[in-house]
Amino acid sequence: MSHLASDLHKETFVLNMGPQHPATHGVLRVKLVLDGEYIVEADPVLGYIHRMHEKMGENRTWAQFMPNTGRLDYLSALSYNHGYVCAVERAAGIEVPERAEVIRVMTVELNRISSHLLWFGAYLLDLGGFTPLLYAFDDREQILDLLESVTGSRLTYCYFRFGGLYNDIDDNFVTGLKAFVQRLRSRLPMYHTLVTKNIILMKRLKDIGVVSADMCRRYGATGPVARGSGIEYDVRKNEPYSAYPEFDFDIPVYPEGDSMARYMVRMDEIEQSLRIIEQAIAKLPEGPIMAEKAPKIVKPAPGDYYQAVEAARGSFGVRLVSDGTNTPYRLKLRSPSFCNLSLFAEASQGMLVADAIAFMGSLDLVIPEIDR
Repeated sequence: MSHLASDLHKETFVLNMGPQHPATHGVLRVKLVLDGEYIVEADPVLGYIHRMHEKMGENRTWAQFMPNTGRLDYLSALSYNHGYVCAVERAAGIEVPERAEVIRVMTVELNRISSHLLWFGAYLLDLGGFTPLLYAFDDREQILDLLESVTGSRLTYCYFRFGGLYNDIDDNFVTGLKAFVQRLRSRLPMYHTLVTKNIILMKRLKDIGVVSADMCRRYGATGPVARGSGIEYDVRKNEPYSAYPEFDFDIPVYPEGDSMARYMVRMDEIEQSLRIIEQAIAKLPEGPIMAEKAPKIVKPAPGDYYQAVEAARGSFGVRLVSDGTNTPYRLKLRSPSFCNLSLFAEASQGMLVADAIAFMGSLDLVIPEIDR
């Protein structure tokens, strides 16, 4: 009987989380091997929404691929616009006017805040809290109104151009932006009172999903996931690009490595993005928004080029291989969410299913960006 009892204790079963589970925030399937409610093995299964973006990049001109970048991570699309134009401008030797660079930073940081607000609301919804979503979307709508006024879009932006911008900002945009910064600053204490200091949230997140700095390095995790594990790495500081060297801001880092640390990194990043936007408004120069000699047909010199930018989820990299024609020979996109998801299998072993939901949400995954 003792042998039988031992075998029963080791009995496991397979449970599919997804590909339609609301907590996976996209068409992600995680094949879980469970011992009761404890995870023995987790195997993320990708490919349900694969769209061949990299192959499409090889069948379009350099300019024609630009709208694709907004469809990768649709929550921080401007960062992806930014990474792609920076890579092509580096390859083609295009100089960007200072006004355009400052406006790029301003709009990218505004988009970063909107991405973090959506994550905040959806994450709390996963954990059973509905009210924070309403507050977060109320503030996020203000951002979408501002960005729509200058880009023409509310989600999948295609605002940047090789050498500058599609459209200049006006006084109404600047006035609205100043008002939004004041509004969000006044509401952040409410977010912390309602959510951050909530004992239920603290019990759900503290010491849950602990990811060491070594694990982050082994899997190539970046962004808030790495900074929540004590790694002070931010592309904007470590590999400066665009106008970021002109701005003063801090990199929020928490050494605990748990889900609460990743939550705090993103909440602090909202404040830092507001700092950058305020500085950008104050130092916005006059001048053109497009390079005078920006070529109408881009044909970078033959070579291999790489550019990384700090997107809302980490380091987004663009590798371009040019053969001197108006179409990329090879386009490789480095997805931050793919690396951040990769550590889930190892870090979730021995975890309760309910805690795995809290852990996965703290990684802030966007599945269409993984499934390119």
